[in-house]
Amino acid sequence: MTLGEKLSEKRRSKNMTQDDVAEKLGVTPQAVSKWENDASCPDISLLPTLASLYETTIDELLSKEAAPTVTFVPPEKRKNFNDMVFRILIQDGGDKVKVNLPMPLVKFALETGIRMGGMDISCGNADLSKIDFAALITMVENGMIGRLVEIESEDGESVIIEVI
Repeated sequence: MTLGEKLSEKRRSKNMTQDDVAEKLGVTPQAVSKWENDASCPDISLLPTLASLYETTIDELLSKEAAPTVTFVPPEKRKNFNDMVFRILIQDGGDKVKVNLPMPLVKFALETGIRMGGMDISCGNADLSKIDFAALITMVENGMIGRLVEIESEDGESVIIEVI
């Protein structure tokens, strides 16, 4: 993952626009866009502020190694549960299905026994019916966010469930 890709991903995970980031850093939105598109890099003096803004480290931003996919967020820094999104990505070869659901809807469906499409089906060898969605909701309520489930079958099919 390039620096630009990391910056873009971090910004989106914080539900910020390029304008928001530019304003906080005292740069233009075009500069932020150039960073995220790897057309240029932020000035080295901005790295500590960027890391702080995205609640990460400079090392993580500049490292070629992937950041942890699951993060524990302390209670005082957590997003409101009702503002969180439950994402499911199913990929079968070149075909992709992406589902973004508000967390309250997922919790309501689980509590009332409503069967939600994609939550009780199989994707080839990746059987979603074996995933304990109630346990995932509990994890999120207790501060875990990020890529909570990643399944890849022998046939190359994959399922990713993340919460942002």
